[in-house]
Amino acid sequence: MVIRKELDRIIEKWHLLKHPFYEAWSDGTLSKEALQLYASEYGNFIRLIPQGWSTIGDEATAFEEEEHNELWDSFAHGLNTTIGQPLLEETSGLIGQTKEFFTKPAQALGALYAFEIQQPATSKSKLEGLRAHYSYPEDCENYFKAHAGNWEESSRLAHAISELDLPDQTLALEACEKTSIALWQALSGIHTNTGKMM
Repeated sequence: MVIRKELDRIIEKWHLLKHPFYEAWSDGTLSKEALQLYASEYGNFIRLIPQGWSTIGDEATAFEEEEHNELWDSFAHGLNTTIGQPLLEETSGLIGQTKEFFTKPAQALGALYAFEIQQPATSKSKLEGLRAHYSYPEDCENYFKAHAGNWEESSRLAHAISELDLPDQTLALEACEKTSIALWQALSGIHTNTGKMM
């Protein structure tokens, strides 16, 4: 599938496991403040995921993702923080762009793919990092447990993108790349602003 190769080329370029923030998480060198800022800021993006699935007509997955939002809330609560309005420019940029992409099916497919294809690997890495280096309540792990082995959603998204006509495939690819970059930049904002915002 040529389109899948194009999608994965984009992901490889901006793969979040290569980001210094996630590398520090895996090494156990992230501060409690960094994790709190991440839970609070990134949670604004997580809350949008059900909307994307609704836009592509998958209400069952949208409902499941609504339930997963509660797991993210538990993660934030376990770190003694909550999800408020985004404070960082990079997070606000991700949120605004995602809201725009999630209004149109082709772009929603591409934006969702950028996130969902990385979820299993990043969730597994974060779960292992939490267990190895941090002492938080077990509730903090549940969001990552739910996603650490779920490759099925990204496979469905890739198939749906392959079924689009060529103009819509182009839109999906562009949304995938822009979302990949915005996700990277959001982590950069969190990583560089920890201590300034808390």
